[in-house]
Amino acid sequence: MWPSLFRKVRLAGPVSEVLTTADNDELHLDWHRQGSDRLAIISHGLEGHSRRPYVLGLARALLAEGWDVLAWNFRSCGGVMNRQPRFYHSGATDDLRLVVDHGLAQGYQTVFLSGFSMGGNLTLLYLGEQGEHVDSRVCGAVTYSVPCDLAGSADMLALPSRKIYMQRFLKDLRVKMGEKAQKFPDLIDVSGFDEIRNFHEFDDRYTAPLHGFRDAEDYWAQCSALGRLKDIRVPALMVNAADDPFLSPECFPESPSVLGAHVRLEAPKWGGHVGFVAHGSGGYYWSERRALAFLQGVAPLLK
Repeated sequence: MWPSLFRKVRLAGPVSEVLTTADNDELHLDWHRQGSDRLAIISHGLEGHSRRPYVLGLARALLAEGWDVLAWNFRSCGGVMNRQPRFYHSGATDDLRLVVDHGLAQGYQTVFLSGFSMGGNLTLLYLGEQGEHVDSRVCGAVTYSVPCDLAGSADMLALPSRKIYMQRFLKDLRVKMGEKAQKFPDLIDVSGFDEIRNFHEFDDRYTAPLHGFRDAEDYWAQCSALGRLKDIRVPALMVNAADDPFLSPECFPESPSVLGAHVRLEAPKWGGHVGFVAHGSGGYYWSERRALAFLQGVAPLLK
């Protein structure tokens, strides 16, 4: 909770861009450019946005190392409601693919991906789907607090001890679904929303039908990155803290048959969910220093 409530990251304002999707929707992008030929693309978490402290903290660290940064907002995030009835979900790799392709089209020679929480699952799922066809300019990925087992994470957040987190998510989603119900009353009904207590109920009622899934279980099964990790063909680091209250035991895979040859799991004892508060030089959090160290490790592959 500490970074969310108290962390302030000073960073020059980004240049905003609106990217149109194939279904006539919009993705809102924040560009932090300094003329580099290397681009880092950052994906935020559930009900987050491109200007959250954890996004800006990583962006600041990457900028200091000579990278350009593109932080993007999922549909309906960042303070602008999207046009279509659909919003975002953990498997919306079509949107991430559009963002990556757009970044590559700017002429960058190297692209690095990072994602937090839901954005981490989305990043790894995208790379798994790309498999051997991933663009050669994509050098790797670092992800944090990844609910790669969506069903298990939904179970964890349904526990009474996680009620404070679940209530916060539902409070934000209640406002968002209310706005969508006004635009699409024939598709979205928020009557009885206050009776929803967990993601089992929310995803059954909203996420699954709005995005073409049979039900919550089908959505979780199709969109969990866990089963696609072995298909990833670029160096990828998944950092899941052992004390993360959102993650199920399945989110800490150790078997090479699950991780594959290119994914590495690190499970530090502390860190919480998108926390990793330990400070270092330059005011960087531990997670930001870890990302920079990872990039130094893959740098020889770029030469």
